[in-house]
Amino acid sequence: MNKSKKTINIVLFILFGIFAVLQLNDPDAVVWVSIYGFVAAIFLYSNFREIPKKALILIIIALLAYSAFHLSLFITYLQTEHKEELFGKMVYEKPYLEGSREFLGLLIAALGVLYLLKQRKA
Repeated sequence: MNKSKKTINIVLFILFGIFAVLQLNDPDAVVWVSIYGFVAAIFLYSNFREIPKKALILIIIALLAYSAFHLSLFITYLQTEHKEELFGKMVYEKPYLEGSREFLGLLIAALGVLYLLKQRKA
């Protein structure tokens, strides 16, 4: 693996590590710290050992499958007028905000793992 790919992997390791830390105050922190921490770890690990293609595909499928549980909330969010609420405070009367954030976070994680999969072919 060349130096630029290793550098990108370190940056993504740090980024997903930050995502994990930011979840510590979440009511279901264990789930989200585990997901983002795992994705961060595979970026770091991939700098030392190649991760099998089948494992990466399985991780992508798992992330997308879990995101499917939040899809209806994301669709509800898309139908609202105030899109800026997504970046605001959690409002318990609007569960679609948290569901949309979780949906998008899982998609970002899946795209990150997809990047690792594509990296193998380059």
